[in-house]
Amino acid sequence: MLKQRVYTAVALVVPFITILFLGSWLHFTCLAGVVVGLAAWEWAGLAGLKTPLSRAVFTAFIALSGALIGWFLQWTEHHQNLQTLLIAASIWWAVALLWVQGYPSSAIIWGSTPVRLVMGWFVLVPAWLALVYLRSEPAGSWLVLMAVFTVAAADIGAYFTGRAFGRTKLAKNVSPGKTWEGVVGGLCFALALGAVANVVIIHGNWLALVAVILPTALVSVLGDLLESMVKRHQGVKDSGALLPGHGGFMDRIDGLVAAAPIFALAVLSTQWTVKVG
Repeated sequence: MLKQRVYTAVALVVPFITILFLGSWLHFTCLAGVVVGLAAWEWAGLAGLKTPLSRAVFTAFIALSGALIGWFLQWTEHHQNLQTLLIAASIWWAVALLWVQGYPSSAIIWGSTPVRLVMGWFVLVPAWLALVYLRSEPAGSWLVLMAVFTVAAADIGAYFTGRAFGRTKLAKNVSPGKTWEGVVGGLCFALALGAVANVVIIHGNWLALVAVILPTALVSVLGDLLESMVKRHQGVKDSGALLPGHGGFMDRIDGLVAAAPIFALAVLSTQWTVKVG
């Protein structure tokens, strides 16, 4: 099982890094769109759609609406409309936090298939557009990588800190294994990784760096919890079986889809610039 997980991880990471740094903005946009499309297919199943046709229609809707909004935003100035979208996504994640805290009682609000489909749109489309915006910025490849590494660091730090010191449950009805001590450990590890990157690679403003990393790492935990809540409601362990040893694409990007809009909004709000070298 471990060997299978390693092979799958390598098969995902190598093309991602290659396209991120050697491909064009359009190449990355298409790659991110494919991943979002596969995640949309899985989310359709989590939402309760049973037939391949209905899941394909939802996937196509996610792809088309994301592409159309992205095309529109590309022709606007000063990123004002993009910022509005990212603020709306942030508000959505605040609502999601209330639902996670209120589970299982909150399922009366979001438990129906139509509401979960709407949830899927807010989970996937803003994240796709946020990553596309980050890649379009100067040194955008490094911004995207920073967002991914922040999420990964928060997850890894939370896992090991939680195992060593975890006592206080974070959301026992949703994910009994997660603890507040783990969350704190994840935040510290993400900030430490960001500090190293800032010294060695990025050379950016320190206050802006903290303002970007801290909320990003926090919200990534919420993305994990939200997907866990929906999976628990559906009675499934994984979002899918597309990735041998890893489950589905949603299982791998649940933290990133929550964190990406927050990361992009923080970059916009702080005017954080990255100078690699």
